[in-house]
Amino acid sequence: MAILLGACSSSGSASDSAKDKAPIDRANWPAEVPTSGLVKGLELPLEPYLPSYADQVAVDTALRTLQTRCMSEYGLTVDLPRPGANPPPHSNAVSIERRYGLSDRAQAQKYGYGLPKELTRSLESVEEGLSGIEVEVLTGRKKPKFAPPKGAKGSDGHFGGVPEPARAEHNGKKLHEGGCAGWSKRWLKVNEEDAGFVSGLASTSLSESRPLKPVEKALKSWSACMKDKGRKAADPYRAMEQGYADGDGTTKNAIELALDDIDCKEQTRLIEVWFKEESAVQKRLIEENKDQLAAIKKRMGEVLAAAKAAK
Repeated sequence: MAILLGACSSSGSASDSAKDKAPIDRANWPAEVPTSGLVKGLELPLEPYLPSYADQVAVDTALRTLQTRCMSEYGLTVDLPRPGANPPPHSNAVSIERRYGLSDRAQAQKYGYGLPKELTRSLESVEEGLSGIEVEVLTGRKKPKFAPPKGAKGSDGHFGGVPEPARAEHNGKKLHEGGCAGWSKRWLKVNEEDAGFVSGLASTSLSESRPLKPVEKALKSWSACMKDKGRKAADPYRAMEQGYADGDGTTKNAIELALDDIDCKEQTRLIEVWFKEESAVQKRLIEENKDQLAAIKKRMGEVLAAAKAAK
């Protein structure tokens, strides 16, 4: 669980302060368990081992508080983005709403393979809104160059190669390892490897369930249904690729394809079958990794408690 650092501006004004205290609009927050579509009420066994979006926001809010305080100790005032203001389309990394392709007909009728704009608001990288020294104190590395030289290709997410380490100190105070961001995560005892481990298991369960006979049979039935509608796709992921082939997935053709896709899923019970088979795989993986998963869940609870206590 780590803070999503997005666009921010230095030295907030009085209006910024008032905005900062205004309650976050939770209307577009994803539900922990889907409330509509073909995955309504479905939750895979591994999901309780991943933080929900609401819990992630609580942790990120604490990290933001700690980072802002840390920056002020170096004489820097920054207005970091408010967690929860720009929610993702899914509650956790499992992304069950689109795990087996599209699942919500009402949404597909409006957006095809795309998403509502309020769920696609991308955040600029934090570095673009901060000065060089602010980036160094916050992250423990120098501000990367965002405009690549002619003919150059970026690496490691930054143009110009691996980011350079920050200066050793600022205003007579030594910089934290990993900057204020690294310090805040250590303060809350965030273990970023935990979510990665659970996500890895979830990836394994999806790939292992794909070739199972019931899923294969359902996929062939789905593909045959699509063929009857004049479509050609081996699985829902190929259909999604087709939906994005001529734009952002929201064109008239993409919407028509999306509706055929979902109708064939409903007719063949593809999602129901795949979910059942993957759930069985996940239960086995949970049993095989029960000690590590129990430790992860315990740490999740401790981090959340520390986050709620952070002031």
